[in-house]
Amino acid sequence: MLASFSLHLFWDALSSRPFWRGALLAIEITVVSFVVSIVIGFFLALGRSSRSRAVRGGVFLYTWIFRATPTLLQLLFIWDALPQIWPTFRHSWFTPFLAAAIALSLNEAAYMAEIIRSGLLSVDPGQELAGRALGMPRRRILRRIIVPQAVRIVIPPMGNEFITLLKLTSLASVISVTELLTAAQDYYSTTFSYTEAFAAAALYYLVIVSVLMLVQSRIERRFTFTSRTRKRTAAAPAVPAISHDAR
Repeated sequence: MLASFSLHLFWDALSSRPFWRGALLAIEITVVSFVVSIVIGFFLALGRSSRSRAVRGGVFLYTWIFRATPTLLQLLFIWDALPQIWPTFRHSWFTPFLAAAIALSLNEAAYMAEIIRSGLLSVDPGQELAGRALGMPRRRILRRIIVPQAVRIVIPPMGNEFITLLKLTSLASVISVTELLTAAQDYYSTTFSYTEAFAAAALYYLVIVSVLMLVQSRIERRFTFTSRTRKRTAAAPAVPAISHDAR
């Protein structure tokens, strides 16, 4: 079995332009979808705690639909069915890249909403009450008190979701997005070297995910260290200031 593996073909695929361009395209889709999903997920998380029953129902319906249906089905729906529903999506501006970014953003936002919501709920409610007692509006309480503390809690699950999203970009090959898996398929369709093509694609994913895991670990340690430093500072006894009269 190992004798049939060609190192020459493997290196040829690994160093070929379609492969590294496909890897870059996969990263681009991941970054765009991740950023958009955070924005949508944040507002969905706020909607879950809304006083309006209609808003809470709409958020629940959104998360239920996108978490209960396969990501592949959502990709095909956005690319194939959406142009039939709205003719504006039939024009040339609606590219496979954009379709993949929209589908993955909407899908990931449903999961991101639960992550952000759990992070917001983990903050002590007494801190929000203290902010209200000081006359701070709701937006300022979120920006200055709740969100900074929730960030360090949601970083680990968000990092995992980013890695999962990167691997989900391989599904975009079904709508003609020339990402990494598409490059592997094109390569073995001309050389018939399936093992070398898939091994090269797997190595790209392993390297990218390993780098992302390293970055995630460093970010987690940094926020953990910052959190501990703030706790120690808050626990330390305050040194009384010496006034001019005391001198």
